[in-house]
Amino acid sequence: MSLIPEKMLSISPSLAATIGLEEAVLLHALNELSEHNRQELIDNYNWVSVSLKQITNAVPFWDVVVLQRITFSLRDKGILLISTSPITESGELRFAFNETGLSKQSVTEKKAPSLRAKAKTIPSSWSPDSEVLRQLQQYNIPSKFINDQIPEFVIYWSERNDPKFSWGSKFIKHVIRLWRNFQTENTKIGLKVLMEPEWRPSIDAMDILVRQAGINNNFIEDAIPEFVLYWLERGDKSDTWNSRFVTHIKRQWSKFTITMEQDSAPRLLDQSWKPSEELYEILVLANIPRDFAHKLSPEFILYWRESGQAHNSWNTKFLQHIKREWSRQKSISSKVRNYEEKQRPNRANSTRGSNLVDELRDRSWAGK
Repeated sequence: MSLIPEKMLSISPSLAATIGLEEAVLLHALNELSEHNRQELIDNYNWVSVSLKQITNAVPFWDVVVLQRITFSLRDKGILLISTSPITESGELRFAFNETGLSKQSVTEKKAPSLRAKAKTIPSSWSPDSEVLRQLQQYNIPSKFINDQIPEFVIYWSERNDPKFSWGSKFIKHVIRLWRNFQTENTKIGLKVLMEPEWRPSIDAMDILVRQAGINNNFIEDAIPEFVLYWLERGDKSDTWNSRFVTHIKRQWSKFTITMEQDSAPRLLDQSWKPSEELYEILVLANIPRDFAHKLSPEFILYWRESGQAHNSWNTKFLQHIKREWSRQKSISSKVRNYEEKQRPNRANSTRGSNLVDELRDRSWAGK
């Protein structure tokens, strides 16, 4: 039995040194296959179609992934023209040797000395040929999108002044990359939605804030209404509401803890007490006007001085009060905005018609 029962693959050493050993082997195999398959002359190129099975029989030591990589390498080097989608998808390869006017023997034996001479800079008048356009259209890329990329492509490579073997192959890769980026961005835009009044952070978002970041759950709950109201009024769309909320809470909590860390000894509220400037900065992060908090300060001081209770952080207590009151008033105003001016003074839902004693007794904001 012969140690070499099959036909040997012979390659040119200079060709392998120029384009790579794998590329030289596959190029020789494709040349052999082209001898036994029908050729179709188009635009002065002899096009050949071979099946994946034929290729793997010729080079059984490579799987389909390796074959695809090497064929792409030959294409990028300007040696091979390819008009089919990747082998892994189509199961076949339609190709032509990029050697107009030369014999097939020249492809395998004379390619090496001619490769370097074929590398050239891009002409200012360059445009993709019909074969390049046809390959791009196989990816369902619109003609307008393809044509829009030509000027920028030519200008960029003209300024770099780099020589390439095949500007068509370079353009194909460039357009496919831009098209995929374009599709990805469009997909993201399609997923963006408006903020909803009933929105709440996801379980994962709460887990990140409470368990991982160690943020007080009540602090987070107090911040949800103001976050929702702010973005409802902005009318922005987003596909990352949970991420925005996590960032918002972490920023507020960091400011809050720094501000309150020195305010820890329980004590009665002094008549001259005033909210700290750091507290107003926290309110700014929550998009609550300074004037709104300032107007509520006297009532807050009066209530807690009369209660005689001591707390370790009056700034914290005041912040909770302001945030609850802001959320409550914003919710009410959004419901009555369209008819508030038309209310009669004695109607049950009018502020003037409400029971003053009940209003004074309302201390829901003072809890906790």
